[in-house]
Amino acid sequence: MAVLVGSLRKGSFSKQIAKNLMKEFPEGYDSEIIEIGNLPLYNEDIDTEDSVPAEYTTFRNKMKEFDAVLFVTPEYNRSVPANLKNAIDVGSRPYGQSIWDRKPAAVVSVSPGAISGFGANHHLRQSLVFLNMPVVQQPEAYIGNVTNLLDDNGNVDDRTLGFLKSIDDALVDLINRFDD
Repeated sequence: MAVLVGSLRKGSFSKQIAKNLMKEFPEGYDSEIIEIGNLPLYNEDIDTEDSVPAEYTTFRNKMKEFDAVLFVTPEYNRSVPANLKNAIDVGSRPYGQSIWDRKPAAVVSVSPGAISGFGANHHLRQSLVFLNMPVVQQPEAYIGNVTNLLDDNGNVDDRTLGFLKSIDDALVDLINRFDD
């Protein structure tokens, strides 16, 4: 399971929630946070047969190893952070070679505010629909007031952990339905 975290911040709430989610996957569903902060901004002029940036190739090859993706993101200006959108764009190219096609996914948005990253969650879903990624529909995963949910070690309480497990279970179910 590839885990893409939209926040690059060292103390990222999104990364802390992602780590809690990763703990709840059942045995046999290994997960790994994939680095996206080092990807150059997507530019078709530099993504040619003769000059593909090494970071693009490394990312694309790494993502091909995974059967599903868990996106965990904050909301920036009612959308996803630029680095997450950039990773999606890098993975969708070159045209006709998208690494995202038919890869089951779940979207979790995280926010210290009460709106819970609703805009980012739905904006990201729009891109995933275009990329032909089946996405978990229920439970909807908006984690609001996150600062009240995390302890000093980045862990959540049992009630929240139960909700995060329900997200993982729904993603595992979706993976199993699309397993070739």
